[in-house]
Amino acid sequence: MVQKYQSPVRVYKHPFELVMAAYERRFPTCHLIPMFVASDVVEEETNEDGSTTRVERRCALDVDAPRLLKRIAGVDYVYFIQKNTLNRKERTLHIESHNETFSNRVIIHETCCYSVHPENEDWTCFEQTASLDIKSFFGFESTVEKIAMKQYASSIKKGKEIIEFYLKELEDEGITHIPRWTPSSLPLPLPRPASLFTSPPVLPKLFCFCVSDKLDADYIKRYLGDLTPLQESCLIRLRKWLQETHKGKIPKDEHILRFLRARDFNMDKAREILCQSLTWRKQHQVDYLLETWSSPQVLQDYYTGGWHHHDRDGRPLYVLRLGQMDTKGLVRALGEESLLRHVLSINEEGLRRCEENTKVFGRPISCWTCLVDLEGLNMRHLWRPGVKALLRIIEVVEANYPETLGRLLILRAPRVFPVLWTLVSPFIDENTRKKFLIYAGNDYQGPGGLVDYIDKEIIPDFLAGECMCEVPEGGLVPKSMYRTAEELENEDVRLWTETIYQSASIFKGAPHELLIEIIDASSVITWDFDMCKGDVVFNIYHSKRAPQPPRKDPLGPHGITSPVGNNVQLIDKSWTLGQDYSMVESPLICKEGESVQGSHVTRWPGFYILQWKFHSMPACSATNLPRVDDVLATLQVSSHKCKVMFYTEVLGSEDFRLVTLCLIVIAANLNSPSHGSHASSDACLHPFLLMAFVSIC
Repeated sequence: MVQKYQSPVRVYKHPFELVMAAYERRFPTCHLIPMFVASDVVEEETNEDGSTTRVERRCALDVDAPRLLKRIAGVDYVYFIQKNTLNRKERTLHIESHNETFSNRVIIHETCCYSVHPENEDWTCFEQTASLDIKSFFGFESTVEKIAMKQYASSIKKGKEIIEFYLKELEDEGITHIPRWTPSSLPLPLPRPASLFTSPPVLPKLFCFCVSDKLDADYIKRYLGDLTPLQESCLIRLRKWLQETHKGKIPKDEHILRFLRARDFNMDKAREILCQSLTWRKQHQVDYLLETWSSPQVLQDYYTGGWHHHDRDGRPLYVLRLGQMDTKGLVRALGEESLLRHVLSINEEGLRRCEENTKVFGRPISCWTCLVDLEGLNMRHLWRPGVKALLRIIEVVEANYPETLGRLLILRAPRVFPVLWTLVSPFIDENTRKKFLIYAGNDYQGPGGLVDYIDKEIIPDFLAGECMCEVPEGGLVPKSMYRTAEELENEDVRLWTETIYQSASIFKGAPHELLIEIIDASSVITWDFDMCKGDVVFNIYHSKRAPQPPRKDPLGPHGITSPVGNNVQLIDKSWTLGQDYSMVESPLICKEGESVQGSHVTRWPGFYILQWKFHSMPACSATNLPRVDDVLATLQVSSHKCKVMFYTEVLGSEDFRLVTLCLIVIAANLNSPSHGSHASSDACLHPFLLMAFVSIC
């Protein structure tokens, strides 16, 4: 699939001719782009009157890639062809560039345009589009495309800084004006009076400026941060539209700005999601949440999250010890709605703290940093109602609190993390995922670790820091605090249990078995089941051939009536273990009342059988008096029946391999002196071609 990128319109408050003089200083090399090592003019031509010049360049990029990877690819440099058409009469510069290196595997195409601002002829606009189509990249084509476009988008800001650097350089040299081009035989044209415009030009919506209405420059710098004229105009227009049409409370400029940034300053899209959010806030009385919400005691004791000072940038710091949190217990004790209200109160508190820190530090602080400790994360966190509650919370937060997460630090990610990430990541916005930093093991303690983002004095004590952190330690929520079935009657938890879970009965001599066909090796089978009654032994088997459909046997083993309905037996009595089928996991004894979550990475394609088998307790020794537990077990065995509620899911091999590769490469980067001891989520692959996506225009 072709990946495309469209940059926002960039505006320079300088005439076109001056911007072109700054642009030319980027060649043949640019010290601000160290990897841009050379550019040779292949062809150049100018028309008769000198109004149009066409230049073709061949540009060399020294890609930041491991030496071994360069040797495998057989290249030291990546070459691009760039074709520029400068029309001095029309005051436009059109640029087209494409890659020459690896053009049989990768197609990179970029177009740029410098032109005169439609409303101010002394300003210059810049637009840029790009596309990337990877035909062959060792099975990771789609992934590399997406990551490359992220890398490309991040280079846009660098391109702006370079032009502004050379504009400043020209100013320092006393060059503040360059005459416009005119035919040598003609005098300079007189300025056209405004009356010559019989009607205003039709402009794209992004170009609609409120020239007469400007924000104070000191106010912008103090509370909003750097804004281009275009961004400032969008903010003014959206605020004005709200004042004219919205009947409720008008949000502050910094909050409106978050929605604009979340939609790359597309006015229509930003207005739509902002209106939806304002309606949602009114319906749920979110503006009064901090005054009305009181956390239940179970949250105060077992919700392992809390605010903790601020990071090096002055952003409020929220600490979440997710690995120590009993998500199932909290959902069963509170229900989803209470958990959601609690998370919303955290976000509202975050907004308030951002305002306070803006005043304290004297600069705009619009987002916070979240530190997530995953030590203790295991398969019990994959209880499906809990995961679904988490996904709904993510959906609500991203819709109503955009651009509030500045950075997410993920610490001590365990082996189960790829499974959880595969389930959750599709629901997280792409821009949000770019803010993730993942640390493996204890490498966060060294150089390039937490101290790069958090002062050493406030690193929490449970992370080998010196600062006492008041975040609860968590632990299992006592089952005595669980809500009853009647209390959960109107809750989604019960609905999920009744809809996504299946029930089965297990009889003595008649196990319940579930068949899963695997096409691609390295897929992941996940399971989640509750033991409602009795004890069972849980097994997983593999067979190259499919078992026959279960037969309706009027008499089961031992001459008793065969169980019907929700009991299925697949393994034929004639099959021999080790010959017709094999065991792929050690047997697991599951006690009544337990909740079991787990996963298995498949090694072979074929048929996998999940089996729940009745567990018989060993008989009491004749020389010992029976224990109370043995007596109860005997009574339980006499019922010859167990009940289980279960849910299974298969994760595709491609998705799981990708996430696992992320962690492998992250771990490798953590041990690499050149990369420090942390890596972002974008570092899951290190294709050397990505760095070639720095804008050379």
